[in-house]
Amino acid sequence: MAVPVVDPSLNSASVAVEPVVADPPRRPRRRPARADVLAIGAYALLGVLVCLNYWVDVQHRVSSHLPTDHSWFEWLFAHGAYSVRHLENPLFTARQNAPDGVNMMANTSLLGVTLPLAPLTLLLGPQVMYALYLGGALAATAGTSYWMLSRHLVRSRGAAFVGGAFLGFAPGIVHHANGQPNFVSNFLLPLIVVRVLRLGEPGRWWRNGIALGVLVAYQIFINEEMLLLTALACLVVVAAYTAQRRRAAWARAGNFLAAGGVGAGLALLLTAYPIWFQFNGPQSYRGLQGGVFHNWGEDLAAFVTFARDTVAGDEAVEQTIGLTEQNTWFGWPLVLVALVALVLLVRRSLAARILAVLVVVFGVAAIGPKVRFDGVETAIDGPWAYVPDDLPLVEMMMPTRLSLVVVAAVGVLLALAWDALSGGGRPPVPAPRTAPDAGAAAPPAARSRRRWLRPIGYAAITLAVLPLFPRPLPAQHVDPPPHFITASGWRPYVPAGRTLVPVPVPSNVHGLPTLRWSALTGQEFPVPGGYFIGPNERGEGVFGAPNRPTSTLIYATMDANRVPPLTGENRRQAVEDLRFWRASVVVLGANPREAVLRELMTALLGPPRRVEDVWLWDVRGLV
Repeated sequence: MAVPVVDPSLNSASVAVEPVVADPPRRPRRRPARADVLAIGAYALLGVLVCLNYWVDVQHRVSSHLPTDHSWFEWLFAHGAYSVRHLENPLFTARQNAPDGVNMMANTSLLGVTLPLAPLTLLLGPQVMYALYLGGALAATAGTSYWMLSRHLVRSRGAAFVGGAFLGFAPGIVHHANGQPNFVSNFLLPLIVVRVLRLGEPGRWWRNGIALGVLVAYQIFINEEMLLLTALACLVVVAAYTAQRRRAAWARAGNFLAAGGVGAGLALLLTAYPIWFQFNGPQSYRGLQGGVFHNWGEDLAAFVTFARDTVAGDEAVEQTIGLTEQNTWFGWPLVLVALVALVLLVRRSLAARILAVLVVVFGVAAIGPKVRFDGVETAIDGPWAYVPDDLPLVEMMMPTRLSLVVVAAVGVLLALAWDALSGGGRPPVPAPRTAPDAGAAAPPAARSRRRWLRPIGYAAITLAVLPLFPRPLPAQHVDPPPHFITASGWRPYVPAGRTLVPVPVPSNVHGLPTLRWSALTGQEFPVPGGYFIGPNERGEGVFGAPNRPTSTLIYATMDANRVPPLTGENRRQAVEDLRFWRASVVVLGANPREAVLRELMTALLGPPRRVEDVWLWDVRGLV
């Protein structure tokens, strides 16, 4: 295999993934150039801008798009800090879904981030850490993308900046920043791609394999799904390159396979136990009940629509085609510019041809089992109609997320197009052997044509990406936990081995505030229920803990805003559920349904005590 290199005799339109026959030229400058510093600074400012609404009141703001996911990831930062502080196994926790616990490897646990950042979480708290990391992850992804492009694919730093900015802050990426920082934590992926493309280097198969193995192992603890998408993309890149450069690919196949074997072996060695734990440890599961994600395909109209979180976007569009996810959402100007760029570059650039293959393959694959257009599901079968729902690994995938590879391809294409306009070299016309200096200067007609094409091209790219400039993510106010919780008033009531049962019991639908009680107190007390994926009685993955009779009764009371008729059986079940949860105290804080919930729990457990700012039922005598 090969590494993207820049031949100084070619312009950016002709830059291609070509085989390395010697060490790539090293830059004499060891320190970052001024352009590099400015690029990273600009990305950092963009990261702050995207999270601006959180920083207005970071202690009491969560995503208004996905408040439950936001709270889950705050809880994950607290989990990392708790695991480090108490030297507990981070792959499993009993601080949520007590007494059964949660398999953290079988959930989006972000351990590769929460564990090394545990000291900062202990110092700053999970709310600050969440907002700080979210903006930093966006900027870091743009930064590593800039490094990849500027060092391995384009000569123009401006081209690398444009491509890096898009790869870090594309509409589909910023959309996931609404409560899903694991999908914006892509800073290792450009490094992984570079290492894959360097596997065929002569004499470096051992070093390249080790570097790839370490990067892959680390990415597994950040986001396995994005790693899988990257692996699929690299597979297509290798196949497309081999089809067009068979002799070069064959010459380096041995080094490529040897280095790849070293990388795969090392990654497996480093992650063997965590992966085993994920699929065979306590609270592991097989697939998701009903294949819930299998039908989520990308709407064809989404490709030319402006995303909500961009300056050109509109919230109303979510009522038609944005109810699931917004992964592409390029807007029609960028789609038009990308198509023109491909037409102009594809004949001269191997890299552009490979990008075209990526766009077609993953654009079609993202459609899903049925073709959707403008929010309407048509009768036309998509590619996923022929994929079994229970196929291992595939059953967990969401078709629309395959379009994130298209996002990456468009970002690289923008860099190539900008670089071509910058005039970084000469067209890829080989000079006659008898005239080694032929083509040293472009003909006058070509120079004249470039003079007027350049500003038009720059303007077209700029006008296509400016409407996609991100807006601050929407946020909503969330009430702080009761003083009884934050001031440790619960400690005399919750001995070791017992749980605090908040009302409502946390779940994927109800109990968002009560789940934050656990996160914002450092998970010092375990709680039943929670927001996670775990097994049902058949071992299939389901969202949240299986409902107990009492939690079901609580949720039904909240939904109806009235207490249903209760029987002695309801009271018996309540005591049985409290015993199962190993409860020592039941706590009700301020809640829009506080009055009706207090009436329900009083009917089940008897009169409560008012302790500070909560209603409290001490159930240690009952269970």
